[in-house]
Amino acid sequence: MTDTKSGGFTRRGLLAAFAATTITAAPTFANAAGFLRGGGDIRRIKMYSGRTGERIDMIYWIEGDYIGDAIKEVHHFMRDWRTDDVKSIDLRTIDIMAAAHNLLDVSEPYMLLSGYRSPQTNAMLRSKSSGVARNSLHLKGQAADLRLNSRSVNQMYRAAAACKAGGVGRYSGSNFVHMDCGPVRTWGG
Repeated sequence: MTDTKSGGFTRRGLLAAFAATTITAAPTFANAAGFLRGGGDIRRIKMYSGRTGERIDMIYWIEGDYIGDAIKEVHHFMRDWRTDDVKSIDLRTIDIMAAAHNLLDVSEPYMLLSGYRSPQTNAMLRSKSSGVARNSLHLKGQAADLRLNSRSVNQMYRAAAACKAGGVGRYSGSNFVHMDCGPVRTWGG
């Protein structure tokens, strides 16, 4: 794609300027495999947190380039809300989340239940549940636990697994799906 100048602005420059702000419309991609291989011009992530009340809806990648300011917002949004600690979220995890969301063909944002977890938070959660791993990928900023009201856990699980790009856990009893950029694997019931 070529940049076309109009009045001193390039198309790419205008897109980058608006990318970190809330976007009201963006195209839907046909499938996650093509999307993860760069099959589209943009990548978008939509989430909200019931814990903090925060929302993000942004384009974070345009024509092969991640947008630094948008990625920083994602890192902050996916912080450990209990301690307010921020860690860089692995870009592969963000891509998997966005690809699965596009496969589900929904406009509803994900509800983020857990992104980055500090060692203190992970230890506390482990003391209350046998389902929390000692060396969780949440500790590395490589995992997210997500929910959608308009789609079942099974639908979300199948969409994320179709990406064949990381780990996908189905937690039907707790109504969420775990997505990470670790080895390709699936689990849960």
